[in-house]
Formats: sequence, C-alpha cells, structure tokens
Amino acid sequence: MNQRPNPPMIPFIDVAAQRRRLGGAIDAAIARVLGHCQFILGPEVRMFEAELTKFTGARHAVTCASGTDALVLALRARGIGPGDAVICPSFTFCATAEVAALVGATPVFVDVDAATFNVDANGIAGAVAAAKSKGLTPKAVIPVDLFGLPADHGAVAAAAEAEGLFILDDAAQAFGATFNNRRLGTFGHMTATSFFPAKPLGCYGDGGAVLTDDDEMADMLRSLRMHGQGGDRYDNLRIGLASRLDTIQAAILIEKLKIFPEEIEARDRIARRYSEALGDVAIVPKVPPGSASVWAQYTIRVAGGRRDGLAAALKAEGIPTAIYYPIPLHRQQAYSHYPMGAGGAAVSDRLADEVISLPMHAYLDEPTQSRIIDATRRALMS
Repeated sequence: MNQRPNPPMIPFIDVAAQRRRLGGAIDAAIARVLGHCQFILGPEVRMFEAELTKFTGARHAVTCASGTDALVLALRARGIGPGDAVICPSFTFCATAEVAALVGATPVFVDVDAATFNVDANGIAGAVAAAKSKGLTPKAVIPVDLFGLPADHGAVAAAAEAEGLFILDDAAQAFGATFNNRRLGTFGHMTATSFFPAKPLGCYGDGGAVLTDDDEMADMLRSLRMHGQGGDRYDNLRIGLASRLDTIQAAILIEKLKIFPEEIEARDRIARRYSEALGDVAIVPKVPPGSASVWAQYTIRVAGGRRDGLAAALKAEGIPTAIYYPIPLHRQQAYSHYPMGAGGAAVSDRLADEVISLPMHAYLDEPTQSRIIDATRRALMS
C-alpha cells in the first residue's frame, strides 16, 4: 500500500519571504556599512533613530542591543532598584519581570484581561497594596502590548497616576500598533521595544530601542548604553552597560521600516480573515475601538482541553502552532516567590491552558491561509 506523502510544512513566521522581497536593498545597505567600517554607532544608527522618532512621534529614540536591555536601561535611567516594586502582568514573556529583578527591584504580578490578554488596570491598586505590605516601595508599572495589541493605556495611565507610578510600556511585540489612533512610543514615560527577528519589525539578530519625550532621560539612556560614560569615553559618570545596536542591524532596519506600513496592513488583512473564518469554532482575538494590532501572533482560545488535540491535528497536516505562554510567570520556578496582587491571577491561569497561536506573517498568502483555516475547522468540529 502506498503511504500518503507528508504535506509540506508551513512556516510559522516566514522571515525568508521578506528576505526575498528586500534582498537587494538589504545587501546594498550592508555593503555600505562594510565600506565605511563604522560597525559601532555608525551613521546608520543615527539615521534609524531619526526614522523611529518620525514613525512613532516620540521626541527621542535610543537604540540598544535587545528588547530586554531596552527595559533594563529604562528602569536604570529612572533609578529603580533594591527595595522598589515593579508591577507587571503575569501572562507575558519572562523578560518583563526579569528586568525588574536584574536591577535589584521586586516584580509584583497582576492579572490580565481575558478579552485582550493585556494587563487589567483594575488590578494595579491591589498590586500596589501587596507591594507595600511586603515593605516595598511601588515605583513602576510595565504594561505589555501582548501579541501586537496595545494595552488599555488610558486606564493604565489613570491607575498609575493615582499611585504615583512610572509607566514603562513594553511594546516588544507591538511596535507599529496604535492606541486611540496614535502609534505606540509616546504612552507612559518610556516605551521599550525589540527588533528580534520574529518581531513584526525585526532585524537579523538582536536589537532594541527605548522611546521617550524626556530629554534628560534620553541623555541618561545614551550614557547607560555606553558603560555610563560622560563627555569622554573614559569619564564614566555611572555604572552602565555595553548595549548598542550594531550599525549593520540599523542599516537592515532602515530598509525594513520603509515597507513596514504595508506589512502592517497585510497582517491586519490576514488576521481579519482568520477571525471571520474561525469565530464560530474558537474564541478569536478582538481589537477594541480606536486601537490597531500589528498581530505579532494570531492567538485563539480553545476551551475544554482541546488544545493539544488541535495542535497534533494541525502538525499532522504540516501546520505549526505555538503556545504563548503555557506557564504564567507567577507559577514559574524563578518567579514563584515574588508577590502577587490582590485577587490572584485566575485569568492568566485560564489563558495559559487555552491559548494557541496560528501561523502569522505579512506574506501568508490566501491559499496557504485557507489550508490552515480548513484544517483548524476540521479539528475543532470533529
């Protein structure tokens, strides 16, 4: 008996498709850097930072070596450290809480909203109270724009103002998204983002940036990313890091940013098609009025313990899936001893058991997406 051949595997995120589109432009950009040999803080870094400010509307863009470093640099610039509490959602990637611990502060967890997966601003006051009960001084909140969708920055700002908290927006997954019809980068006091290759705007390695309207903080960030130097490289005013965006990566990102608005539109079109086709068999993501997602991931919820079966069925048809995030931070070994805000994190726990992400990128063509949709519907309706 002839065995049925395995179906071709679909890429979960197809970075090669974009490479084919931009190959010549990026090769030329890299060649220019190889020509002038200014590999650290070369002219392309300054050019890219200028383009970031134009794109986001932020007054300053300070690039660095990674999205995690961007968060660390922002907390360090603000002087947050031992004895301070940093409030962050439990349903997110570990870097959001990791950076608080890295600067010596204490992460305090808060639950998220079931509809948006983003921080529940109503829980911030309870997290502040929990921090104070542990003898900590609440200093900051890090809302995360998860899966490409902005957090409710209006509600976060109101809660933070009531408690006197510094707001550091973690937009690592959502650069290019909009809240109240304004691009991320100017909400809160600082915004950190990532240019990891799988992000909507990704380079060919690690990279990140901090966006701010605060002149003093921008100067502090530039010092901190260069070992804390002052006016001279051997005049160090503070303890800093070696955290700079390579010039080659900046050159690559300049070319990618040129087509980024088109890619955002494509991602949104693909997400709408998913939602229209799957809304009757799964809980599909919703975008609140006035916001726009860049769809870093397209994540559905599958209740009733059917997620593993769905993942296995799709894998058998050559369709990859991913689970972001199977274990909330408050249950992970490295973070389980940190405080939790009042009310716990029941939503985070539930989402961790239900979420599953389907292939998503700007170059997902309709025939391939139809294959994913049809297979998903068959698995969930069986």
